[in-house]
Amino acid sequence: MQKEGDVRIPSGCAISGIFSRSGKKMNGEAIIRSITTMHDRSNGLGGGFAAYGIYPRNKDLYAFHVFYGSARAKEECEKEIMANFDVTVAEKIPTRKMPEITDEPAIWRYFGLPFEKLLKDTQLDEREFVARCVVKINTQIKDAYVFSSGKNMGVFKAVGFPEDVGRYYCLENYEGYCWTAHGRYPTNTPGWWGGAHPFAMLDYSIVHNGEISSYDANRRFIEMFGYKCTLLTDTEVITYIIDYLNRKQGLSLKEVADVIAAPFWNEIDRLPQAEREKLTYLRNVFSSLLITGPFSILLGFSGGMMALNDRLKLRSMVVAEKGDMTYVASEECAIRAIETSPDRTFAPRGGEPVIVTLNKGVDA
Repeated sequence: MQKEGDVRIPSGCAISGIFSRSGKKMNGEAIIRSITTMHDRSNGLGGGFAAYGIYPRNKDLYAFHVFYGSARAKEECEKEIMANFDVTVAEKIPTRKMPEITDEPAIWRYFGLPFEKLLKDTQLDEREFVARCVVKINTQIKDAYVFSSGKNMGVFKAVGFPEDVGRYYCLENYEGYCWTAHGRYPTNTPGWWGGAHPFAMLDYSIVHNGEISSYDANRRFIEMFGYKCTLLTDTEVITYIIDYLNRKQGLSLKEVADVIAAPFWNEIDRLPQAEREKLTYLRNVFSSLLITGPFSILLGFSGGMMALNDRLKLRSMVVAEKGDMTYVASEECAIRAIETSPDRTFAPRGGEPVIVTLNKGVDA
């Protein structure tokens, strides 16, 4: 099988997202209907979903979703996981056999927490410890790939059209307050299970439509801080950039957007002094993390969702609101397939983040 970086296949993708600020749980049927509307934006080489709030019985445990290409990989990976985590559940992820999805790897999930002694010995906080373990598995154990590693959330992806992937993973049986979806039409790379979207690190997940021209500059910078871009795809590097800026550097999501989709210098020059100084600082300090080229992304995270276009808005993205619900999609038809009469519909400007979070006091 050809993997990322072996061949170039040009075209586009589709993204969709649903978020309930009240924490109302929805099963996967609505997001599947939404992404199905944009069937022609993908070509069957990748589809996937991220869902938040789906593991309430294990919400305080990290949920690791893992692809295995061989029995040896499973044995090695489980040895690594069991050595670092107090695992309470280890099971196959439920799937249904269907002719549209073929060449399946073994797909398992594990719920657990890092051993306290290891946290003390390494002097790492819990999330950094988990992130390093994920990077180690994905770079050192052949045919094993951890594709989801957050708490009370999960990524489900495969090679296939997204509507088929949703049925394959039985997403009608999961309920979450936030869903994102992706239909893949690979640019630069062939489709394989690990390369499908969403990409995830801890509770951050990214679905992306576009092709960034700054990939090499972004990759070289981010790999100086312990990340390894093993899949050679721009979506992977976007995920790591957001994890680095938000979790490690403590930037707000608005500031993250001001780094990766920074205003042009002539726009910054016209701003009031305080804002001008702040944006100048961000552009100078994180200049290698400016993402150039066309993109629209949906970031899912625990308790929220962010939509963002490139600063020139070279990729379509529409947002709609209805009561406590927020919808985002590449095309308005994907929103109206699940909400026929939104209260408000708009297209965000280039570089303008749309950030929604759970209402205060909501524990979903």
